[in-house]
Amino acid sequence: QVHLVESGGGLVQAGGSLRLSCATSGGDFTVYPMGWFRRAPGKEREFVAGISWSGGATYYADSVKGRFTISRDNAKNTLYLQMNILKPEDTAVYYCATRSDAYAPVITTAGSYDYWGQGTQVTVSS
Repeated sequence: QVHLVESGGGLVQAGGSLRLSCATSGGDFTVYPMGWFRRAPGKEREFVAGISWSGGATYYADSVKGRFTISRDNAKNTLYLQMNILKPEDTAVYYCATRSDAYAPVITTAGSYDYWGQGTQVTVSS
């Protein structure tokens, strides 16, 4: 069984930083593109960042570009999201997700991802 488990969320003041982790198991995630999404209260789930299977290509939503960094450690089967200069509007539940097409490109559409974690809450106070 495929499992994705996020951790690292919490409460932080505006301008602060958090690092999210997504531990994976049950599959060969080293060949799959992965992404981070978030859902704020009353809003639709939105793409935050994506990374290719090798880590050589990364993509970001305009709202987080320059502040967030996605990375992966395939030796540890772990995905990361470093979040800096956090803003109150970053408050959301953050989810990691993976596609199941080996060597496929990164896609920003949530429906193209096959496996999801349970989410971790990030709250940014003003």
